Amino acid sequence: MLRYLNQCSRGRGAWLLLALTAFALEMVALWFQHVMLLKPCVLCIYERCALFGVMGAGIVGAIAPKSPLRYVALIIWIYSAFRGLQLAWEHTMIQLHPSPFLTCDFAARFPTWLPLDKWLPQVFLASGDCAERQWQFLSLEMPQWLLIIFAAYLLVALLVLIGQPFKPKRRDLFGRL
Repeated sequence: MLRYLNQCSRGRGAWLLLALTAFALEMVALWFQHVMLLKPCVLCIYERCALFGVMGAGIVGAIAPKSPLRYVALIIWIYSAFRGLQLAWEHTMIQLHPSPFLTCDFAARFPTWLPLDKWLPQVFLASGDCAERQWQFLSLEMPQWLLIIFAAYLLVALLVLIGQPFKPKRRDLFGRL
């Protein structure tokens, strides 16, 4: 399996699939916000940023999958999935154990050199409360689903990283003579 993951990481298809899944999740988030009129909180916005990181990793990996750039994409992927998992855990804990003393910020805090909430407010402007439960599917809230999603991203990323030293098997038409 590790050889297979190594082989997949050396092709564009797997990296584009990674970017496509993260893009699809971003589109679902925007659909929830603009069609279903759910209000994203600050942690939702940060979780979106982590998904954009996963999508960026897929794009970076697809640029030159057979070069060392693949390792840069893996680092971005692991970091984004890990941070997304942390944020989803924090968000889940706020929803499951609401407290007047433990709340999220009113507005996202982006660096001054990257004010995403000013550049693209339709995507990055927070307007909801982190403790408010707005959506549920199969008895799980949205942050709980994001826990599962980011954990899956992180698990696959770590398996791909572990599989890097395993060289893909060479397949000869006539076998070894």
